Amino acid sequence: MSNFVTNSSTRRSFLRAGSTVLAVPFLETFASAKATAAAPPKRMIFLGGGFGFTKDTFYPEKAGRFSEIGLTEGLAPLKRHQDDITMVTNLTNLGATDPHGGSVSYLTGANVAGTPGKRFHNSISCDQVAAQHLSQNTRFSSLTLSAKESDGGQNSGHGQGLSLSWDDSGNPLPGINKPIELFRLLFANPNDSRAELDSRLKKKQSILDLVRLDGGAMKRKLSRGDQEKLDEYFTGVRQIEKGLEREAKWADIPKPEAPFPEPGEGLTGEQEIHLMYDMLISALQTDATRVASYRQPVCSLLSGMGVKLKAHSLSHYGFSQPRIQASRERDKKCISLFAHFIDRLKEAKDIDGSRLYDNCIVSYGTNLRSGHELKNLPALLSGGAAKDIKHGSHIILPEEDTPLANYWLTLMKQADVPVETFSHSTGIVPELLG
Repeated sequence: MSNFVTNSSTRRSFLRAGSTVLAVPFLETFASAKATAAAPPKRMIFLGGGFGFTKDTFYPEKAGRFSEIGLTEGLAPLKRHQDDITMVTNLTNLGATDPHGGSVSYLTGANVAGTPGKRFHNSISCDQVAAQHLSQNTRFSSLTLSAKESDGGQNSGHGQGLSLSWDDSGNPLPGINKPIELFRLLFANPNDSRAELDSRLKKKQSILDLVRLDGGAMKRKLSRGDQEKLDEYFTGVRQIEKGLEREAKWADIPKPEAPFPEPGEGLTGEQEIHLMYDMLISALQTDATRVASYRQPVCSLLSGMGVKLKAHSLSHYGFSQPRIQASRERDKKCISLFAHFIDRLKEAKDIDGSRLYDNCIVSYGTNLRSGHELKNLPALLSGGAAKDIKHGSHIILPEEDTPLANYWLTLMKQADVPVETFSHSTGIVPELLG
């Protein structure tokens, strides 16, 4: 059985000496297992919508600097940030084969139906690869944010995935669906004593040990295919164990004070996205994590705009002028929210007093281009942590169907994640670099 009772005397001494200043966001990093580096860490944020954008009014036709070629109607809300964004054309997720498959392979690049002998098989998402290297000493390995649509997500363009994130066995990671859930995760301190917490963690570990023992005996009687499934299951068990170990490690370090009151239930659409963004900013400032993904609501956003159509129905806008207009308004709303997130990143201060924005890499996109088109996905990039990226331009890649995995690989390398390949990548995207 793993020993979850860690030596916490150093942390307790720190708490006794300075508990009155723990509300200052940056001191939680100081209280981690390793001393805070002189320079603030790099962070990666992956934002995803569904069903793409309106073909004729969102995508620029020319390459060049936005200050010279201008912004399209759909991109116009980013005017104040036009020198700090990059748009990439001719990226295709080579693993995606089903327009109705949603976002399940957006961050993985896997052909989920293409593994012989398996009806569905995904792989690890790039945010989780990044988290393994960037978030080793943070309270949370990553934040996987999602949204609970009223129809279960079937019409949102995301498919049935729980979030955009998948673990190293290709299993979906559950998403945090409600602002109140994220608020409590980030800011609510448990009332349990350390002894009670240790007891609770040990009970969880004991259950996992029993599962492992029973499974080990069972494995000898199974077919090869079933043994593979059981191995995947045990990998999931190990992920739970890692979470328990991390929970124990941080048990003596109080969470930061909340910057605003606990939100109520029932927030949806634009309100929900705004609040999720604000709490994500706080999580990055306090170094609670350095990696996040956000599978954003689509149908509830439309409903809040007064659009009665589901996102899937709206994507079939064809020659219907009312539907085309609704699609264009949806584009502007989504990009306005993205512009707001960039505003907040630029306003927030980091450990050294610099802008939080300068230490982040932010990708915003969708799993489809327009309607049900799988090729040439929209990819918007911002943040100052990718020092080599040429911002302020629309870049048309010379090769059509450049693997989307090349884009993810480029961003991870810019975040100093030590990887040389990812999914179906064939290399980095040199045209992104200055």
